[in-house]
Amino acid sequence: MKIWKKLSPEEIRKTVFSALGENVNYYESNILGIPASHLDNKVFYQDAPFLNNAPYLSTLIHNPNHIGCHTLDKSESFFQGTQKIERELIRICSEEIFKGAPDEFDGYVASGGTEANMQALWVYRNYFKEEYGCSNEEICIITSEDAHYSMSKAANVLALPIAYVKVDDKRKPSAEHIATVIKEQQSQGRKYFIVIANMMTTMFGSVDDIDTYASVLKKHNCIYKIHVDGAYGGFFYPFANEKNSLNFANEEVSSVTLDAHKMLQAPYGTGIFLIRKGLLKYANTKEAKYVEGEDFTLIGSRSGANAIAVWMILMTYGPYGWREKILVLLNRTDWLCKELDTRNVSYYRENGSNIVTIKTDDLSHDIAKKYGLVPDNHSDPKWFKIVIMEHVTIENLEPFIEEI
Repeated sequence: MKIWKKLSPEEIRKTVFSALGENVNYYESNILGIPASHLDNKVFYQDAPFLNNAPYLSTLIHNPNHIGCHTLDKSESFFQGTQKIERELIRICSEEIFKGAPDEFDGYVASGGTEANMQALWVYRNYFKEEYGCSNEEICIITSEDAHYSMSKAANVLALPIAYVKVDDKRKPSAEHIATVIKEQQSQGRKYFIVIANMMTTMFGSVDDIDTYASVLKKHNCIYKIHVDGAYGGFFYPFANEKNSLNFANEEVSSVTLDAHKMLQAPYGTGIFLIRKGLLKYANTKEAKYVEGEDFTLIGSRSGANAIAVWMILMTYGPYGWREKILVLLNRTDWLCKELDTRNVSYYRENGSNIVTIKTDDLSHDIAKKYGLVPDNHSDPKWFKIVIMEHVTIENLEPFIEEI
């Protein structure tokens, strides 16, 4: 893994305020054509002294619109300063965390993992239709039964068939069932496949074997693209298991989703979409002629403050500080699992994960409710999950362990 540089709070402050200085200033420039401005100063106070030392809050008030994708040739020049920070963020994620080659990736800060996953499926649907002249009915989304519900939502919105692969007792899609699903879909006229491989599923933290998918797809002569859903694990698993193959060093991976508002603790509304160069063009909305550079994103207008928040977090920790944080969470998870083992409690935990999912047979619903454990199904739960976040210390876990 390459190394990005940790910055001091003063270095971060100067970088963000310098970027804001490169953006349009609605009060100092006579700007007449943009349907936007700073936040309403009758509601949001803009002259508070503390804002001089609050780069993220200042960015919120300046309200830069990061419409479009800034890793491409052109973007709205009114917000070029903060766009540079977003480009640097995309570079760090694609090259340093996900092991991609320099200058080979596009991407943007999305509203969350759901949008980023839908963006990937939208790109690949259009790619297959434009390059192969196929219909929607000839394209099929394939993912595991443990995948996030955003896959079903995207299939519905994009009018694409979707098929689910069963998982084994280790929560992994088996090669045998992948083959069964593919053959069944081929018998229905599906020729093109969009595969989603999970990097830590929402409920179990399970990680798919991308090479299993790829080998079966090749064996059955499939035309396919593979997207990695790292909405939960994108800022966790690459640090917990650096030898994993769910990254851009693996030529099978075409795109990746991350969510900064989960493990990175950024404000909600901060997902990240990464994709290899040359593919994002299939999502270009050419009708956006009034937008400089046009628009290649699903969301359109979006707050530049979200990109600033994620960049600030990564710069504050640096790669070593972030790895240390992940190791602390893994150690707490190890402690919890050892305690569950001594009590013969049945649970699932992926190696390198901070999610522990307990079978409902071994845990009363009252205790689960008391400690805020999340069920896999609110109507008929079979599992309850614990997520070891920063606030979930061993001191917080001890009362739970004593009660069970």
